[in-house]
Amino acid sequence: MKRAALLCLLPGALAIQLPFELPSFFKSKTVLNSVEETPSPLPRVAIIGAGAGGSSAAFWISKANERFGLGVDIDVYDKNGYIGGRSTTVYPYDDPTLRELELGASVFVKVNKNLWRATEEFNLTRRDFREEDYETGIWDGEQFLLSFNGGWWDTLKVLWRYGLNAPRRTDAAVKSMIGTYLSLYTKSTPRWEKVEDVSSALGFGNLVSSTTSEYLLSKGVSANYISEVVEAATRVNYAQDADVIHALEGACSMAIDSAAGVAGGNFQLFEQFLERSKANVFLNTTVTSITPKGHQWTVKSSRGSQTYQAVIIAAPFHQTSITLPQSVIDQVPPQPYINLHVTLLSTNASSPSPGYFGLPEGSTVPQVVLTSRANSRKGGKEPEFNSLSYHGSTREGEYAVKIFSMQHLSDEWLNGVFPGAVGWVHRKEWKSYPKLPPTTSFPPVKLDQGLYYVNSFEPFISTMETETISSRNVVDLLLNEQFHSGICGSRIDSGEEQPSPADDAIYGWDC
Repeated sequence: MKRAALLCLLPGALAIQLPFELPSFFKSKTVLNSVEETPSPLPRVAIIGAGAGGSSAAFWISKANERFGLGVDIDVYDKNGYIGGRSTTVYPYDDPTLRELELGASVFVKVNKNLWRATEEFNLTRRDFREEDYETGIWDGEQFLLSFNGGWWDTLKVLWRYGLNAPRRTDAAVKSMIGTYLSLYTKSTPRWEKVEDVSSALGFGNLVSSTTSEYLLSKGVSANYISEVVEAATRVNYAQDADVIHALEGACSMAIDSAAGVAGGNFQLFEQFLERSKANVFLNTTVTSITPKGHQWTVKSSRGSQTYQAVIIAAPFHQTSITLPQSVIDQVPPQPYINLHVTLLSTNASSPSPGYFGLPEGSTVPQVVLTSRANSRKGGKEPEFNSLSYHGSTREGEYAVKIFSMQHLSDEWLNGVFPGAVGWVHRKEWKSYPKLPPTTSFPPVKLDQGLYYVNSFEPFISTMETETISSRNVVDLLLNEQFHSGICGSRIDSGEEQPSPADDAIYGWDC
């Protein structure tokens, strides 16, 4: 594949994997008055959030129900009127006959074994991005540092600029991380109440305590390769520079081999998780408080009050605005998020205007433009966007374009990049990614007896897939503590020999 010389970096611009924050998930802190509790037999578990983490948590509980007859009822609450959280689509011109465009979380990769397996189990069609294998350039705000279209001449340009060792050493670091990460799918996967524990078990302490730049420099990767190629990956995938974001997430931003999405929209994965879980799903339902009631928890929402044996919070804690005991609130430090502007548009221009990039009229401009701040660190001009990428056609003679930026892009700005050629435009501002500086501490997974937090994993790794891994761990903890069971049986040694799963088994799916 033509992008191999750039460490499979470039497809990230075509199919960014976003995290799973549910923006302004709950807005009211006011506890409802005059609510009467709906009687319900226990055991019953509540899940707050119907995105990747919440929907998969319901699915994991249902797997234990099927295998061991636990009979746990599941209620899932979401303020929004749809399932999927940050995985949502829009149609150009609001025309559902046209191909959908992902507004949020766009891709997963083959090593994302839960989502990959889900597409097969749920009979969903995977769409790869080979048809969008466009020429790619790296822009520093004033000039193109590199353009790459896959020929032997382009490969020589890459080797001339960066040498052979920088791509190879970066590739080795990423592959080493992936090899260790894959242990999370085995029967011997660590279980953790603290993210620090799984970080230690995986040997990722140095990765999360160093910036991407620091870590790769220590591996002998050249500074210009890091500040140009690697930073292009961290900026398109997490809107953070290589000298800011921690090295584990930096490595994840480059682990994009076999990138795919679901035809029709990735949200279908999460709809299927919930449908197959047989959970009660309450959309358009705002949760206002979670309060202890003996050894149980009472959830108050816009539909009333219900008591649960356990509650799973599957949304960014401080953005929920749910009233909780102060002893719980004090455990979770504030987590800032990136405010990302996503601009989708259609254009009859087959590539951006060369004039915007200071190139002579008639020059060819790449259809995928990634960015680096290497120039601005030296006092030069800052890139005005993080990435710009074409995504196939919307209808005959028109192309879909997605732009990520840190500020609103006006119609005038768009006209400067696509002069007189812009048709439909859709803008969205997301609190899309947690800010991910080096760290050695994380929020707790278990907030109290019977109260668990899926998004504690986000400052460690923030992807759709890792939300399903975090939720699986949470469900295993919950089932073991509340029901002396688990997704694949009790963690407490019964003294009975358990059958060994196949070598290609995926923990949670296969037992």
